[in-house]
Amino acid sequence: MRPFRAGFLAAAAVTVFGAVTGRDKLQWIAKPLMMPLLAADVGTDPAALDPVDRTVLLGALGAATLGDVLLIEPDNDRRLIAGASSFAVMQTGYSVLWWRRGGRPRPEIALPRVVAWLGAAALMRAKAPTVAAPLTAYGATLGSAAVLASDPGLAPGAKNIGGLNIPSSDPRSRLGLGALLFTVSDGLIVLRRLFVHGERSRRVAEGVILATYAAAQYLLADPRAHASALGGVTAPARG
Repeated sequence: MRPFRAGFLAAAAVTVFGAVTGRDKLQWIAKPLMMPLLAADVGTDPAALDPVDRTVLLGALGAATLGDVLLIEPDNDRRLIAGASSFAVMQTGYSVLWWRRGGRPRPEIALPRVVAWLGAAALMRAKAPTVAAPLTAYGATLGSAAVLASDPGLAPGAKNIGGLNIPSSDPRSRLGLGALLFTVSDGLIVLRRLFVHGERSRRVAEGVILATYAAAQYLLADPRAHASALGGVTAPARG
């Protein structure tokens, strides 16, 4: 366990605890530290990242930091829209990374995500029209990144079941799971916004959202998943 990633896990635990217990001060202290700690790991890890890839990854984490701060108040629609815009930048950065690593969209992987995106867009338009357009646009960037992350070509040695690379000792094989967890986290944001009304239930839902988000970022921002070579195996060529 590298020290900055251990620090990230600690900050994530405090953030989730603060959300579930309604202690906003804990979130304001811990949540803004999460992505900078992952960025510090990216900047100090000896993994052989291409300089452009490292810069893109750090930029994505910078955008996520801004989004994290904005979404400390998830029930404020203006902050929700601004946070989604920041995360759209992050998802675009991830897509660029995985495209450079050789990830490409595959119909069997893209189709279920397109269907889910259309369903979520219709639901938001019916139930929350004030935030439907920006969140639908964000969902397109999320879906694009998730499709690329699940390309078997990113982790040639991994098993792929139902369009998902099965995690193994190769960090690249965990990118698909990270993208799936991100999708689950963001889907729960929509469900919480539309259907969860009790104060306690909303706090618990927010805790689950943050826990799945933290797990996703832990997997996606691992510099060794983006290294030019891993364990003597060259990463997929860029197309």
